[in-house]
Amino acid sequence: MLFMKRTLPLIIAFTVGMIGISLYYIPHESAQKLQETLAKWDRLIWAFAFFLGLYSLLNLHAQRIKRRQSGWAYSVFVYIGFAAMVLSATWNGGKGPLVGRGTGDLYDWFYTYIFVPSESSMFALLAFFIASAAYRTFRARTTEAAILLVAAVIVMLGRIPIGALIWEQLPDLQQWLMTIPNMAAKRGIVLGVYLGAIATALRIIFGIERSYLGGGE
Repeated sequence: MLFMKRTLPLIIAFTVGMIGISLYYIPHESAQKLQETLAKWDRLIWAFAFFLGLYSLLNLHAQRIKRRQSGWAYSVFVYIGFAAMVLSATWNGGKGPLVGRGTGDLYDWFYTYIFVPSESSMFALLAFFIASAAYRTFRARTTEAAILLVAAVIVMLGRIPIGALIWEQLPDLQQWLMTIPNMAAKRGIVLGVYLGAIATALRIIFGIERSYLGGGE
């Protein structure tokens, strides 16, 4: 049992990881075919993982409803929304699930008049949270915060017509800030993310990172 839970997943992760890395350096037709086969398996595994995640989500909300935990009423709406979308897509305007879905049916109504407005409301709330975080960040309590505040003011004023009225070189200055310092910092962050992803992948391949096995390791 320990072999199936611990050792076998590590062997699979090491084997598939090493094969996936090696295929990028083998310009042979058989290697390309193997890469296509692995891509197909990846899509199949993704489909199984999707259903597993769906089961985990529904089971989590079912436990919240059963135990009457705080906010359990929101879990009820999760089930209502899930059932409404699945049933409307299956009904497909009376044509059934095996026929291509048209437009103007109940599924489109749910999507257009419930999902899209809810998504817009969430992003609108997110905008207020971003504005609040920006206000706290731009307090010039330190030298770094003061530099960030000045740069943000220059960029915001340089992108609107009133900025050119204040100083005609302000749009050029904000363009320089976005092109040189901002791009340099952005590339540094992206490079750090890529290096972190490579390090994490190597830790998983060589069995150092085992958190995906469960048990808190």
